[in-house]
Amino acid sequence: MLFSSITGSCLMALASVSVAEKIPDNHILWGAKGRPTTLQARQAATSTNAAASTTSKVADAACTNGPFTRTCWSNGFSAATDFDAKWPTTGKTVSYNFELTNGTCNPDGSAGGGRPCQMFNNQFPGPTITANWGDTISVTLTNKLETNGTGIHWHGIRQLKTVSQDGVPGITECPLAPGKSKTYTFLATQFGTTWYHSHFSAQYGDGATGSIVINGPASSNYDIDLGAFPLTDWYYGTSWAVGVQSHNNLQRGAAPPPADTILINGTNVSGGGGKYSKTSNLIPGKKYRLRLINTSVDNTLRVSLDGHPLTVITSDLVPIKPWTTNWILIAIGQRYDVVFTATKENAGKNFWLRVNYASQCPSSGNVSPKAQGIFSYQNAADANPDSTQYVEPTDCVEPIANLVPWVKNTVDSTAFVNQVGSLDVDISSPGVNTNGQNIVVWGVNLSAINVEWEKPTLQYVKDKNTNYPSTFNLIEIPKENTWSYWIVQEPLNTRVPIPHPIHLHGHDFYVLGNGAGVFNKSTSPSTLKYDNPARRDTAFLPGGGWLAIAFPADNPGAWLMHCHIAWHVADGLAVQFLEAKDQIPLGDAAWDQTCSEWNTFQATMPFPKSDSGLKLLKGRAEWA
Repeated sequence: MLFSSITGSCLMALASVSVAEKIPDNHILWGAKGRPTTLQARQAATSTNAAASTTSKVADAACTNGPFTRTCWSNGFSAATDFDAKWPTTGKTVSYNFELTNGTCNPDGSAGGGRPCQMFNNQFPGPTITANWGDTISVTLTNKLETNGTGIHWHGIRQLKTVSQDGVPGITECPLAPGKSKTYTFLATQFGTTWYHSHFSAQYGDGATGSIVINGPASSNYDIDLGAFPLTDWYYGTSWAVGVQSHNNLQRGAAPPPADTILINGTNVSGGGGKYSKTSNLIPGKKYRLRLINTSVDNTLRVSLDGHPLTVITSDLVPIKPWTTNWILIAIGQRYDVVFTATKENAGKNFWLRVNYASQCPSSGNVSPKAQGIFSYQNAADANPDSTQYVEPTDCVEPIANLVPWVKNTVDSTAFVNQVGSLDVDISSPGVNTNGQNIVVWGVNLSAINVEWEKPTLQYVKDKNTNYPSTFNLIEIPKENTWSYWIVQEPLNTRVPIPHPIHLHGHDFYVLGNGAGVFNKSTSPSTLKYDNPARRDTAFLPGGGWLAIAFPADNPGAWLMHCHIAWHVADGLAVQFLEAKDQIPLGDAAWDQTCSEWNTFQATMPFPKSDSGLKLLKGRAEWA
């Protein structure tokens, strides 16, 4: 099997006089295939006659969400609410129907008429799921492919008490067989911006993605929400073909193939045609929110808007203390919500939104694809901008120090400090190990996972079968309400030490620290931050270095943690932890039926499983 020979690189209630703004009807976003999308209002529809402005981080039941009171929400919930502890329950269900189908994409008008894609509802990117904090989200998926399974993962969604809805074939479910349907249902206990994608086969890199917007409070005020801006690298070859080439290159110590372009909202301009993503009719004096999502398969991206500093207000789904920058570095799977101000000085002009390949965070070699979008003010000429870009940074440093959560939490350091000195494993060696207590060490180089599509981890739990194959890379966390600490280490003997975006399912984690070289159990712990550290679901493991993360065991389930570079997880760069297995809410009859239907299909499927089972490399059957 391909994964078996891996040898190379592979984590206030601010009350003031407020007149709610109605988004002007002429504010238009242009996305994939030049489709216009009219913006929708996402603020209070009524005004408030509050007294002079005051600042507090205490939830205010009388505070209504609006342009000047974004930290408010409703019924005592606000940005000051710890959404892991409580959340509103609206009693409302928002429902969607998705069909995954084969199609053809030509998002940048490249020569040759495009290439095969796999898309939800024949759209790339797929439909945006929109809900409010506390809604139930229900998505019925029908697999219209002929020779591939599928499944949808809801990236960053906690899935509290709904682990069977996490959408990971071989871990939380069996794949959905061709011609079959299933319904995913889960509660939006968090708010903010995220995305969904297939966790099976080549579908993620071939277009099977979409955005999720869960409306809620924010840590900074703004007038108009411009919605989700998915950003991705794009290859003119199918992801199966590029994935095989990447694997073969890895065996020779060579870099993966470079991306051909970058897309903004599913489009870009190439020599053969295409369109610019365009946002029109910006109003001087208004503040705008952008929801930036890196949905790439291999590349870290850097984003800037000429002439407009960006105030960052969330990292992934976590509100943070606002900070301002000219460029923001976004690893695969990460999201940043930012706010910019349309100024009077810029009235009547056009500006470039720039999305660049971050060459200082290399994965695919010395390449520099870029994408540009146009942001136009009212009455601006219909012309390309002549704006000047900000000086681009020349580092690959995740801005951890600036990612200060709005809701303060402290990580219990007692167990870590007491146990780190007695680690009985070599943290520079490949594999997954534990000291038998709370600390787990994951050496990412050779710890190749291989799941069983026909018998996912939750089936083992359901059968009370504890004979988990070693290739499951499974670590048990037997007790709830304890802290789990992970040291993720890229061994120094890695041929090409590159940064890895490490993503955790089922939890946000706290980023205690990172560093170059090998984690030193005698000195490195003194550099870690336990008092309100950065919190998110995807973080950088530095190239040739280490990443220390922690999370409380408060969500029984089988949860994947993996590198989000698609070629790497296909080659097995993932682990899973089994948390409080006796308390896991197991799948129902519909879950069992999906497995039964998959097993019937798998017995005669035309192509065997040839990778880890979690992403890529298997999708060739559709395009042979």
